[in-house]
Amino acid sequence: MRLAVIIPTLGRSEQVARLLRHLGDQTRVPDEVILSAPDVTHVELPQSCPFPVSTVFGPKGLAAQRNSALAPSLERFDIITFFDDDFVPSARYLEKVEQAFMENDRWAVVMGRVVRDGATNAGLTWDDANAALRDAEGQKPFRPSVVDHIGAYGCNMSFRSSLVGDLRFDERLVLYGWQEDIDFTCQMRSRGRVVCVTSITGVHLGIKAGRVSGKRFGYSQVVNAIYLVRKGTVPASFALPLMFRNIAANLAKSLWPEPYVDRRGRLSGNALAILHIAMGRIEPEYILKI
Repeated sequence: MRLAVIIPTLGRSEQVARLLRHLGDQTRVPDEVILSAPDVTHVELPQSCPFPVSTVFGPKGLAAQRNSALAPSLERFDIITFFDDDFVPSARYLEKVEQAFMENDRWAVVMGRVVRDGATNAGLTWDDANAALRDAEGQKPFRPSVVDHIGAYGCNMSFRSSLVGDLRFDERLVLYGWQEDIDFTCQMRSRGRVVCVTSITGVHLGIKAGRVSGKRFGYSQVVNAIYLVRKGTVPASFALPLMFRNIAANLAKSLWPEPYVDRRGRLSGNALAILHIAMGRIEPEYILKI
């Protein structure tokens, strides 16, 4: 099977260069890596790679950047793997992804188990990631080995190209996207299983550079959830509890916020979104005006 890795990126050229060098150590190297960015200033290529690297330039925004690289790749590759530019896969990641699709022809989406996630804290370093991957390698096999999911975590997710068809990421979910991965992969469930294979592992560094403002993010935490429920692609049983947990966390922690999270900005964005929803205004792209 031919396998491509697509990496959307923004403002992290050094990180991308290091990730490309890291991918050279995969036991199954990608047939091509495609970097999707607004322009060439966001991309830094190492002097040599053991696989072809191409670039796609287009509109800024995670959903748009995913689409820019996805559309021309579907007919060229059997498997499309998306990595965030701050995701560090284990050495056998791509080998195991390919094996999973080869052995399970009804699987549409495969994601790996994130053994540490810097998105939930101040962020992780490459040294942290390497240590976490070594620890995970030495652990007993994780059970259960395959877990069905309502959707996939966008920092690492792979698709069977033949099942994608005309489905694309929703570009109304602008900038950081927020739940664009769940929206897309929930729709893939009608075409095959969406699973996490727990022996496929990686670390999400959770780098904070390049993130949107707290107020914008807080607005998306509320409006995007309501938008996707009304769109009919994400169940209310998933989206609404997530939305309420985020509001509650921002409210509870706004008095003593973590230094790496703009809780007050997020809470302000939550409040503005609630006001707009009460007025019947559900526009994910409104964050471009904030």
